[in-house]
Amino acid sequence: MENIPIIDLKAQYRSIRGEVRRAIDEVLESQQFILGPTVEKFEHEVATYLGCRHAIGVASGSDALLLSLMALGIGAGDGVVVPPFTFIATVTAITRLGATPIFVDIEPENFLLDVERLDALLKKHSDKIKAAIPVHLFGRMCPMAEIAALAARHRVRVVEDVAQAFGASAGTKAAGTIGALGCFSFFPTKILGGMGDGGLVATGEPELAAKLRMLRAHGESAKYNHTVAGVNSRLDAIQAAVLRVKLRHVDAWREERIRRADLYQKLFLAAGLPGGAVRVPAPGDGNSHVFNYYVVRAERRDELKTFLTAAGVQTEIYYPLPLHLQPCFGYLNYRAGDFPNAEKAAAEVLALPLYPELKAEVQECVVGQISAFYKKW
Repeated sequence: MENIPIIDLKAQYRSIRGEVRRAIDEVLESQQFILGPTVEKFEHEVATYLGCRHAIGVASGSDALLLSLMALGIGAGDGVVVPPFTFIATVTAITRLGATPIFVDIEPENFLLDVERLDALLKKHSDKIKAAIPVHLFGRMCPMAEIAALAARHRVRVVEDVAQAFGASAGTKAAGTIGALGCFSFFPTKILGGMGDGGLVATGEPELAAKLRMLRAHGESAKYNHTVAGVNSRLDAIQAAVLRVKLRHVDAWREERIRRADLYQKLFLAAGLPGGAVRVPAPGDGNSHVFNYYVVRAERRDELKTFLTAAGVQTEIYYPLPLHLQPCFGYLNYRAGDFPNAEKAAAEVLALPLYPELKAEVQECVVGQISAFYKKW
């Protein structure tokens, strides 16, 4: 069998090539590349899909986080609660504003922010904490009803990081619509991915939506009238055109991801691996886990990764060093052992190939190679 990629964007493109090229050609003919009607249509369609009042397209998921905190007035002296096990952009959005990230450990099994620890932290630092950023990691939703209740009790604003969970939901509520703001990334490898960078902020609050629209365009409320000091972070029309096409397919792709995750679970169960050698993610409740990545915990993780690479199976480690131990955040004075669940996850996680077009026989090959590795020991 040929090499197995962790994601195959070419397979996705082949299925929608005609639609995408027509959509891009329409933008080229219009010569309207920055914001404009194509972006407005995409924003309206996403707001309808998510069931929120406002959707504001921005240049990236990283900017979505930064602009959301700016819109909330987060700045120097403010504390923002965040898990240490996530992509660095979640935390740099805080530090770039002079605010302080206050880390809270994750749950030991699902990698999500620990609600009990969040509760304890809010009680301890209620005067300092202004916002919390729960991260819907790998496609699984955080328990947002509990988090929202805690935040309301302590008067803390919630910014959902939904970069890896577009299309996830809990009941009738979509990820990104429960907090004050929901931040999405359209990086190409995401469930809804563009052909370049792109992002979006969802909100139900008109005042925040208006501020975000100003902030993304240099704080401009009218031409050359700058009400606030903003940034240049606008979703471009070509990305919006591509995303409009992909949005029509995203539900089908989400269901295919869930089906492939279910098959992995069955294959690992049938493989009869030594107890604890590989721990697979629990299936989501309905669409609460949409599997942007299929991440297992593995004993001798690094050796397994090396073995799979030699066998032609691409894997990735998300993330090998938790953020409280990153050199750039050394000034926060966290130490190894401060967040044991995050540190243990960083030592064990391994993402396996998963994408909607992945063939069952390829999944069988992946699990077969993993089984072969552990049978050697």
